[in-house]
Amino acid sequence: MVQTISNGSKPTMNGIDPALKPRLRRRSTFEYVAWVVSILLGAGILFSVSTNPNFKWDVVAKYFTHESILRGLMLTIFLTVASMALGTLLGLVIAIMRSSKVKPIAATAGVFITLFRGTPVLVQLIFWFNISALYPNLTIGIPFTDIGTAIDTNALMGPITAALVGLTLNEAAYMAEIIRGGFSSVGKGQIEAADSLGMSAATKMRKIIIPQAMPSIIPATGNQVIGMFKETSLVSVLGVAELLQSAQLIYARTYETIPLLIVASLWYLVMTLVLSYPQSKLEQKYSHTSARVPRKARKVQLTAPEGIAR
Repeated sequence: MVQTISNGSKPTMNGIDPALKPRLRRRSTFEYVAWVVSILLGAGILFSVSTNPNFKWDVVAKYFTHESILRGLMLTIFLTVASMALGTLLGLVIAIMRSSKVKPIAATAGVFITLFRGTPVLVQLIFWFNISALYPNLTIGIPFTDIGTAIDTNALMGPITAALVGLTLNEAAYMAEIIRGGFSSVGKGQIEAADSLGMSAATKMRKIIIPQAMPSIIPATGNQVIGMFKETSLVSVLGVAELLQSAQLIYARTYETIPLLIVASLWYLVMTLVLSYPQSKLEQKYSHTSARVPRKARKVQLTAPEGIAR
């Protein structure tokens, strides 16, 4: 049998790449019934929510782009981006330390991961906000000498700084395990081949390890970004005027609790959808380096078998 594949992919020994074969599935009667029930249920909920005056959609529309809501949204995005960037960098360092063959270094990284993954984020945030009760002053200088400078911890650790420190350290513990898992997915033979070619550690990391580890790291990291965006609502306990706190400040004054919570929820939903798009694009980009089955069956053009007239 002669087969021609439109996208230029190489056929297998049998002439057909299993990953490129179109998947056909016969829909059952139960599936059609389930579709009808789901559509009726969704339409009923949508009609009830849209026609219930207690939701006060006019108030939702009024405050959806309110100045303080948008300001809180910007602060939420800043905390998410900054915490993820710093947490990923610190997590990379901790992952390398955790994979070290030097036991004290690996043990130190293990203690860090255990400590920050094993305690609630809310507790960590409150702890860092009150760190001045334990250390009123931080001294930076040379140990056992008079050379150094004292910094007032209470002035240094404001609400936003405490939120950023708490979220970053917590995220670093999770990212360290995600990155370490990605590194572990790279075959030992690939590392040995890079060593045999005389690659430096930096080149080996950039050319061999990271491209092969990314398909494992990207999906989990994308979930962490989305989770972090919603997790920033915890910093409202510190008085940080992020998105949820901004909504709370408004409904504490207007008593429009439900409409303001809907405003915050809609923004969280919108930003989650926005953040999901680059995640899917990155997954598609790095999936080319692995042998994953594509999401959609590619177009396959078959010619007439040899010896059979059309």
